[in-house]
Amino acid sequence: MLLSSSLFCAVVLLLAIIIDHVVGEPKKWHPLIGFGWLVEKIEAVCWRQQFDGGQQPAETIKNAEQVSSQKANKRRGLIAVMIIMLLVAMPAFALQSWISDWVALNVIVSALILYVCIAPRSLREHAQAIAEPLARHDLAAAREKLSYIVSRDVSDLSEPEIATAVCESVLENGSDAIFAAIFWFLVAGIPGVVIYRASNTLDAMWGYRNIRYNYFGWAAAKLDDGLNWLPARLVALSYALMGDFVVAMRCWREQGSQWKSPNAGPVMSAGAGSLGIRLGGAARYHGEQQARPVLGEGRAATVQDINRALRLVYRVLLLWMLLILLFVF
Repeated sequence: MLLSSSLFCAVVLLLAIIIDHVVGEPKKWHPLIGFGWLVEKIEAVCWRQQFDGGQQPAETIKNAEQVSSQKANKRRGLIAVMIIMLLVAMPAFALQSWISDWVALNVIVSALILYVCIAPRSLREHAQAIAEPLARHDLAAAREKLSYIVSRDVSDLSEPEIATAVCESVLENGSDAIFAAIFWFLVAGIPGVVIYRASNTLDAMWGYRNIRYNYFGWAAAKLDDGLNWLPARLVALSYALMGDFVVAMRCWREQGSQWKSPNAGPVMSAGAGSLGIRLGGAARYHGEQQARPVLGEGRAATVQDINRALRLVYRVLLLWMLLILLFVF
């Protein structure tokens, strides 16, 4: 390759960010739509319902026959994940091999693929769509927009609770939807970012702890956890470096492991500490109140903190770009 690896990655990342900034997330013909269709078809073949499980929590499983059925679905889920990963990885490796000898084509194709796998503009637009009505104290509109990006019940959330939910989403999705994808592109090029995005999407579709997915989605959830483990901790460190470092590191150390997600905990605790706000706390999901730990320290989140969280994500994006360029020179 005529370009050094670091320079190649920097150029590709810069082009992907520019395309995202100008074009935004594709409204039609997004590859993830086709991927979602593929996942649904494979799920329809592999998943088997032997009893009326619905969406009730996995903890309600009592009957031995039900347990046996769901353990069988665990095996089917693992097979389904392996099939999907092969279907995704093989074309990605073939494409990478085919374009590797043409620098310009490699840069353009890689930038386009990275562009569809990261979404900084979409993250900003969704967050600001909630911040704008919230700043006008229009709670009904803010709750409606919030319901598009979170799974918690939003019908009775107060202004601070809405701001908290948005800040959590910005910090966590900054890691999942932007930096982890960039990390895997840096590590393994097109196959790396494609496999990561497929895994992350699978987890979003199957990674639920209810009777339908507790076993079937186990492999998808574990794969996503594994692929996110190192990127999440690099993002947590980056959040700390771009804000209140001492507080962020203390919150990460003391609070990160308390969160139910092994990767979201470090990211959100460090992000909240960096911003000097409190996140987490009790929240209602599917009609049930969950006692979540408090993350960060300081005051409660406000509508102004939504833009502060977004600026933190963009500062980290700039930091990563600068670090990549350092390896060039």
